[in-house]
Amino acid sequence: MNLSLLGKNALVCGGSRGIGKASAIELALLGANVTLLARTESALQAAVSELDCTQGQIHDYLVVDSQNEAEIREIIGNIVSKRHYNILVNNTGGPPAGAVTEALPQQFELAFRHHLVANHVISTLLIPGMKASGYGRIINIISTSVKQPLENLGVSNTVRGAVANWSKTLANEVAQFGITVNNVLPGATRTERLEEIIMNNAAKSGKTPDEVAAQMQSAVPMKRIGEAQEIAAAVAFLASPAASYITGINVPVDGGRTKCL
Repeated sequence: MNLSLLGKNALVCGGSRGIGKASAIELALLGANVTLLARTESALQAAVSELDCTQGQIHDYLVVDSQNEAEIREIIGNIVSKRHYNILVNNTGGPPAGAVTEALPQQFELAFRHHLVANHVISTLLIPGMKASGYGRIINIISTSVKQPLENLGVSNTVRGAVANWSKTLANEVAQFGITVNNVLPGATRTERLEEIIMNNAAKSGKTPDEVAAQMQSAVPMKRIGEAQEIAAAVAFLASPAASYITGINVPVDGGRTKCL
C-alpha cells in the first residue's frame, strides 16, 4: 500500500492543537511538507517544532483568522502563487453549544462564515495548484452530527450539515482532475473542544463533569473517548495515494457511536 507523501505539500487549518495538530504530525510522518494555519503564532511555532523532518521535509506556518475572508484571500493567495498544495485539511473549532431554539440569527451567520465560507475560499484558492499537479486531497473535519444530530449543539448541527453537502457537491465537480474530497467525522475525542462541551452539559444538567464524561463514554460501543491521533490516522490515509479512488464520503471515527449507516 502506497502511503508515502514525500514531495507533497499539505496545508492544515487549525493546526496548532487538537485534531488539526495531530493530523499535521501524521502527514509529516508520511513525508509531507506541512504548513500549519491558525490564529496564535506562539502555538503555531510550538506545533511546527513537533513535526517530523527526518525525510528532508520543510514545515512552516501561517497566522490567519479563518473568520476573516479578506485575510484568508490575501495571505493564502500570496503563498499559493509561489507554491502548489496537494493536500488541504479544513478544520475549525465548533460553534458554542446550545439549543437551536435559543440560537440567535447572528450565531448561524458567524458559524456559516467560520466553517463553510472559510472552507470554500481556502479550497478554491488551492484547487488550481492541485489540478496542475494532478494530485489533490481535500479533507474536511466535520462531526458525526451530519449523520445523527447531537443534543444541545443546534448551531453546530445545522452548519456541519451544510458543509457536508458542499463537500459532496465539490467532490463531484473536481473528481475528474484527480482531486478527492472527503469528510472525517470525529465522535467524542479528547480535545479542548470536548472539555468545553462537557463543562457546558454539566452546567445545564446539574451533573458533575466526571458524570457527564462517563455518560458520554457509556454511549460509545468501545466504552472510551477517542484520541486525536486516531482521527488523524483516517486523515492521513485519505490524504495518501492509497485513497485515490475514494471521494465524496463521510467517514465516522467514533468508536461505533453513530447508530445510523
